[in-house]
Amino acid sequence: MRSLLDRLYQAGGALAALFITLICLLVAAQVTLNLITRIFGTAYSYTIPSYADFAGFFLAAASFLALAYTLRRGGHIRVTLVLRALPPSLRLASEIFSLSVGATLAGTATWFMARLNLESYSYGDLSFGIVAIPIWIPQLAVTGGLALLTVAFLDLLVGTLRNGAPLPDADGKT
Repeated sequence: MRSLLDRLYQAGGALAALFITLICLLVAAQVTLNLITRIFGTAYSYTIPSYADFAGFFLAAASFLALAYTLRRGGHIRVTLVLRALPPSLRLASEIFSLSVGATLAGTATWFMARLNLESYSYGDLSFGIVAIPIWIPQLAVTGGLALLTVAFLDLLVGTLRNGAPLPDADGKT
């Protein structure tokens, strides 16, 4: 099970990296087209339709798909100075409380995002750009990222309860 979860988190991180790469390629292509227009004049004026919309969709996908991977790698902001100053029992209690709150909030966000996703699908909502994209498609990446984050919080919570101490992140820090 541990191996499967770690592969899921890595897959989310890899997909996030792919979407960041796609943003870079999309923006570089549009900048190149803008340069061609500047150099050769408006007779060679081209643009990628809805490129800003696509870049925004890719950014949302990258941001949410990376959440679980980042959590498991210890990349989210934590108040480690305060945590390290606490006695072990209080530190464990605060860790369990924090992970419980995180899992609850992530689960709630997943639930409402999934409902929004289904609503967008059932109503046939489309983006407003030149290229009309069914909005449920980019929302699906957000829903998936939130679901994966919920799993990661629950994974950490169960591991912490089982271990009786805060789990170290992938770099060995607690």
